[in-house]
Amino acid sequence: MSDANERIKETVTKNDVVLFMKGTKTMPQCGFSSRVAGVLNFMGVEYTDVNVLADEEIRQGIKDYSDWPTIPQLYVKGEFVGGCDIITEMTLSGELDQMFETNAVSYNKEAADKIREANA
Repeated sequence: MSDANERIKETVTKNDVVLFMKGTKTMPQCGFSSRVAGVLNFMGVEYTDVNVLADEEIRQGIKDYSDWPTIPQLYVKGEFVGGCDIITEMTLSGELDQMFETNAVSYNKEAADKIREANA
C-alpha cells in the first residue's frame, strides 16, 4: 500500500466527515469544491478538509482510493459518498440529512431545509 493510500485511509477512518477538495473549507479553489464546502458549512457540519492542491500524491491517490475520477470527494464514517453532483442531489432530496442522522453526524436541520426551499 502506498504512503498516500495509507494517509488517505487514516484520514477517512479517524474523522467522521472528510472532504477532499481543491482549496480549503474557508477558501475553496474551484466551483465544485466551493459548492460542497458551502453546503457543509451552511448546514453546520463539522468536517475535515483536505486540500488536494497542496499534495500531488493525495490529489492522485484519492482518485485511485475511491475509484472516482473527480474532486471534490465526500466521505462519511469512512464511506465514500460522492462528488459535487451527488452531494447536491442528496442535499435537495434529503438523503444527505438521512445519512448524517444514520451516522450520528451533527448538522443543522433548519439550514438543510432552507437549502431545499431556496432550490424548490
